[in-house]
Amino acid sequence: MHVLADLGGIDADLLRDAAALEAILVGAANEAGARVLSAHFHHFGGEHGVTGVVLLAESHITIHTWPEHRFAALDVFMCGNARPERAVERIARDLRAEVDNVRRCERGEHVGAPGR
Repeated sequence: MHVLADLGGIDADLLRDAAALEAILVGAANEAGARVLSAHFHHFGGEHGVTGVVLLAESHITIHTWPEHRFAALDVFMCGNARPERAVERIARDLRAEVDNVRRCERGEHVGAPGR
């Protein structure tokens, strides 16, 4: 399952804090039942945002932030028994975000992908 969510109304300072965002996404991955393999987060400096990825055995979680708009784009892709919706809920709660425009897409349904 691939879940995309737009998160708004987030404190701009939090959207610039790569270490805090990494902790939030890793915590959400664990809560969703996924196994974290690695993570990489990059702050673009000054008042700019962060791009981050948490690589999972079950796929990935990514975030891209725009502090000037108090906005983050979230992408949660998981297979097997992991629960991507739970990760989205946890991230939104930890960011104290308004969740908007959530899209869910089942991937691999036509090819018999493993873990389905």
